[in-house]
Amino acid sequence: MNGQVTLAEEVLLLTLDDESGVAKERFGAAWAIPGALLAELALAGRVTVEDGKVAVLDGEPVGEPLLDGCLDRLAGWAEGRRTAKASDWLLKDRATAPTDTLARLVERGLVTEERHKALGIFPVRRYPEADGSVERALRERLAAAVLHGAEPDARTAALIALLHAAKLYRSAFPDVPRKEVEPRFAEITEGEWAGESVREAIRNAQAVLAAVIAATAATAATTAAI
Repeated sequence: MNGQVTLAEEVLLLTLDDESGVAKERFGAAWAIPGALLAELALAGRVTVEDGKVAVLDGEPVGEPLLDGCLDRLAGWAEGRRTAKASDWLLKDRATAPTDTLARLVERGLVTEERHKALGIFPVRRYPEADGSVERALRERLAAAVLHGAEPDARTAALIALLHAAKLYRSAFPDVPRKEVEPRFAEITEGEWAGESVREAIRNAQAVLAAVIAATAATAATTAAI
C-alpha cells in the first residue's frame, strides 16, 4: 500500500466533523466502512465477491495493518462456511471495522483523539482534524467525478458506490443538494458490487431490526394481557 490512505479511512474522514471531531451520519458510515475494507481487499486481489458471496483468494498480507487485520478476520470467519455472503460479513465486521479505522487515522496523524467527561461522569471521545491535506485531495477527487463528469478510477468508483449505498451524500457534498448529486452517484455506481453488498447488508439489518421490534411489541402485548 506504500502508506496510501485506505477507502475505509476516506469514508471516515468524510463523516467526521473537521472541527468538533464528532461523527456524522453514523448509521451509514458503520456500513460503508467495512464495505470499504472488503472492496480494498478485492482491489488488492486478496478476495473476490461474486453473486453476493465472498471468498478469500490469497491470505498473503497486503502490508497495511488495517487491511491485514480485516483479511485475517474474514479468513477465519469464512473458513468452513458453505455460504459466505458478503452482506453477512459486513453485518459482523461493522462492530470492529469503524473502531480499527479510527485508530489508524490517529496513528497516521490525520486526526487527534480528545477525551472529555460529559457532566463530569460520562467519557466522551472526539477526533478533530489534525492534517486536512488528505481530505482536501479526497474531496477534489470526488468533485471531479461527481460534479464535473470526470471518469473515476477503480478506487474512486468503489468509494462512490459505497457512499451511494449508505446514502452518505451530505457527508460527501455538504453544500450541494442531494437531488443534484444522487443521479451521478447512481450512474457511476451501476455494476459496482461493493455498493450492492452494502445495500443488501443494510436491508438485511433493517429486516432483522423490524422483526425484533415486532417480537418485542407482541411480547409486551401478551404480558399486558396476562
